Amino acid sequence: MTIGHALAPPDMSSESGKIPVPAAHRPLDLEPVVPASARGTRLRAVPRWLRRTAGPLLLLALWQVLSATGVLHPDVLASPGTIARAGSDLIADGTLSSAMAVSLRRVAAGLVLGGVVGTALALVSGLSRLGEDLVDASVQMLRTVPWVGLIPLFIIWLGIGEAPKVALIALGVAFHLYLNVYAGIRGVDAQLVEAGESLGLGRWGLVRHVVLPGALPGAMTGLRYSLATAWLALVFGESVNADAGIGFLMNQAREFFRTDVIVVCLVVYAFLGLTADVIVRTLERLLLQWRPTFTGQ
Repeated sequence: MTIGHALAPPDMSSESGKIPVPAAHRPLDLEPVVPASARGTRLRAVPRWLRRTAGPLLLLALWQVLSATGVLHPDVLASPGTIARAGSDLIADGTLSSAMAVSLRRVAAGLVLGGVVGTALALVSGLSRLGEDLVDASVQMLRTVPWVGLIPLFIIWLGIGEAPKVALIALGVAFHLYLNVYAGIRGVDAQLVEAGESLGLGRWGLVRHVVLPGALPGAMTGLRYSLATAWLALVFGESVNADAGIGFLMNQAREFFRTDVIVVCLVVYAFLGLTADVIVRTLERLLLQWRPTFTGQ
């Protein structure tokens, strides 16, 4: 073989007339790339309300099975069917509706009183260094005191009527609102304040158009915490010589070992708290439309 023949390219002709392609240069069989956001499409195809209720329904079914098989004794915890019948009886004779009305009035009064006090103190402390020096240390000191432990003092000071119950709710609400509103005010971006000053806004213009809108997310978070604390304080407050309300029903049921009525009252507390939280979250969506947030994938 000559050098010319050795360097000559191989014969690309074949019987079929096609040029063979080396294996290293043949295209690979590629799999389509599925975006990460589309991997849970099947799961998201299920309605969200069904996904959210699946867990509680399974827990309720397990509870019923344990009660029906005798594993869970009625003296320890009544079955869901017994609880449903007790709740139906309380609704039918009007006992539950009147108790809810009394408890709602107490929560509303405590929420308004505590909200006004907590927000006012947060504004004084957050908008002024002098106000912070005069207010913040005292509020932080009182916040560390267990507010439930103040019930004996409230009884001595305010008696055993409605006043100590409302005061206990207002105290728990005020602390949560103070902390979150104060943190929201102090968390406003300083560059926004400088931008407002460069646009000619005065002190009250900055407060109205920059500081307060910037502190609004913290205030809404504080309101959600305050509502949860209000229901918790109501449970303790209605244990103080109450003659009406959901807590009064629970105390009566405890004396007669009526676990079904106790659970009904707890469900009512949970329902009222969840309803209040839904209202606040709806209010957040309306007032904070300007703030884009991550909603999950």
